[in-house]
Amino acid sequence: MGSSTPGRSPARAPAPAFAHLASLTDRVGLFEHALFAEPRREHGYCTDDVSRALAVVVRQPDRHADLDRLLGVFLTFVEDAQLPDGRFHNRRAADGAWVDDVGSGDSQGRALFGLGVAAAGAPPEYAARALRAFERGAESFHSPSPRANAHAAISAAEVIERHPGHPGAVALASAAAAGFGARSGDPQWPWPEPRLAYENARLAEGRLAAGVALDRPDLVEEGLALLRWLVTIELANGHFSFTPAGGWEPGEPRPGFDQQPIEAGAMAEACARAYRITGESRFADLCLLSVRWFLGANDTGVALLDSDTGGCCDGLERDGRNENMGAESTLVALAALQAAARSAPSSSSADTNAAPTFRSAAP
Repeated sequence: MGSSTPGRSPARAPAPAFAHLASLTDRVGLFEHALFAEPRREHGYCTDDVSRALAVVVRQPDRHADLDRLLGVFLTFVEDAQLPDGRFHNRRAADGAWVDDVGSGDSQGRALFGLGVAAAGAPPEYAARALRAFERGAESFHSPSPRANAHAAISAAEVIERHPGHPGAVALASAAAAGFGARSGDPQWPWPEPRLAYENARLAEGRLAAGVALDRPDLVEEGLALLRWLVTIELANGHFSFTPAGGWEPGEPRPGFDQQPIEAGAMAEACARAYRITGESRFADLCLLSVRWFLGANDTGVALLDSDTGGCCDGLERDGRNENMGAESTLVALAALQAAARSAPSSSSADTNAAPTFRSAAP
């Protein structure tokens, strides 16, 4: 693996939807935080967000040269993050130096997620590189984190769909499925944790992905049941009222704040996957409803997404929004829009308010 030379010049904006993403990106990677729309270079980069960015760029239909240049930056960053034993650094300073020994379990799962998506859908020269890094990472992956395992399972499912029977991906999907956590026996609270935490819908999506990849209907049914339950918990007055940053359990007040874009993004992607598996138009509708949360269909009626740039504010607050537009928020919003575009055309009952917003922002 080669190393990158840090650069200060941001990449040229490739298209309106990705303009903000490009403005946060230099020749090394994607800056994690922003002050309003400006990158906070002093906070450096993280593999978590660069892996998300890799997946978002790969999944964008009709990519052109500018997006492929971003793809190359992001893939090289994740390759550079990989340690000799296959695991990944997460934190990198603006001068290009890695500042951790090894990243968290969640960052390992997200690194595999980005690589799995790239191995399945990137142009051949990038896909081959991503598959090699995925294979090394899959061999070393182990985490007690249910969310890390969910991302690992989704990554493995991507590879299995592109390379049926891939032994490393099958082994990873099986190991990750064992780390999802057991569903509660309480019918009122079937969730595998005593408290809703963060990126909650990903726990359902991981089961759906692994269930299809491993031909395990039990996992698919469990994923659908958990997703349906989570939807009932997080719907209020016709819109999503997502679990706040501090989590939620019964007895605590709702709505809660701050609500994070990562919750809406995870819900959109989980519902899109459920729609793909079941064909139920309800899931397509829910995917679009998740996108509308970004557009103002939320507890305060405030839009977080700038459809001209693709930038997304960092949180929904009781009295407004966090005006900073960091990498994570922007990436999960773009991923949600992509999920809605995949689901909306076949949705029978949802209106099309979200789809034109995506089309106007698409390259």
